[in-house]
Amino acid sequence: MRSTVPEGVLVSYLTLRRVVGAFGVALPVVVALWGFALCHCAELRPSISDYYAVRTRDVLVGMLFTIGWFLFSYRGYERQDDVAGNLACLFALGVALYPSTGSPWEKAVHFSSALALFLVLSYFSLFLFTKSGGFPTPEKRIRNRIYIACGVSMLACTALIGLYYWRLQDTAVAVLKPVFWLQSFALWAFGISWFVKGETLWRDAGT
Repeated sequence: MRSTVPEGVLVSYLTLRRVVGAFGVALPVVVALWGFALCHCAELRPSISDYYAVRTRDVLVGMLFTIGWFLFSYRGYERQDDVAGNLACLFALGVALYPSTGSPWEKAVHFSSALALFLVLSYFSLFLFTKSGGFPTPEKRIRNRIYIACGVSMLACTALIGLYYWRLQDTAVAVLKPVFWLQSFALWAFGISWFVKGETLWRDAGT
């Protein structure tokens, strides 16, 4: 879909998408490295949410707020883009403000917000980013395949996290920290999807 907005505004939106993507990719890496530095060890926490328990919660909350703000600022071609961005912002703030180590109701808000956030981000990749205003260019078809792969990956990671908590939490699998890695893979898929949407890769010829 070719945009008719002024070039300066278009550049701002492309930059916004790239920044959102970069933050998504960086979040698990930053909290893990900072966690290593604080404990002077190479031990991962069971999940990204568990980094609330140490000082890494500062960067975790800060990056979630930043991602949430960018998603709130995002404006797409149709109203459903705006609604999805606003919901993603709300759920990102829910993850940031209500720790997984808090009271039972805080944990409920945290985990339900995390689930809803990944569902909305998957919706972006699968249904919003794949839209086209006409016959898709070869580059657009490549981008759509990446969006779909990223959206499916986020859904698959979310489902596997649920399976782990349902059946595998008290098994030998726990030593591999599967929730941390599945959350990281989902965030990387989210980040790649937005990075590509920012026309960093596979930009249409002549644009």
